[in-house]
Amino acid sequence: QVQLVESGGGLVQPGGSLRLSCAASRTILNINTMGWYRQAPGKQRELVATITSGGTTNYADSVKGRFTISRDNPENTIYLQMNSLKPDDSAVYYCYVVQAWGLGSYWGQGTQVTVSS
Repeated sequence: QVQLVESGGGLVQPGGSLRLSCAASRTILNINTMGWYRQAPGKQRELVATITSGGTTNYADSVKGRFTISRDNPENTIYLQMNSLKPDDSAVYYCYVVQAWGLGSYWGQGTQVTVSS
């Protein structure tokens, strides 16, 4: 079973930056999409950013221009560079990977991001 492990979360002041990483425990073949969701207390899980196998990216309107998703294919690792962080960005961030043709999907355990002065 593949495991996804996130890292890089923590406490940061408003306007600061964090870089989240998500590493797979083994190589995942036939990846369709990789991405990040987040969930704040009392709120629904929100899609933050996605990147396809072809490199096409998509972002939630709330993070456009501030967050950047990227991936390292050989290492099956995805990143989320978060700049100009706001208190509303505070949440648990989860990475996920979806394989093509319904082969499988995987979720990380989540990493906490707190933006506060």
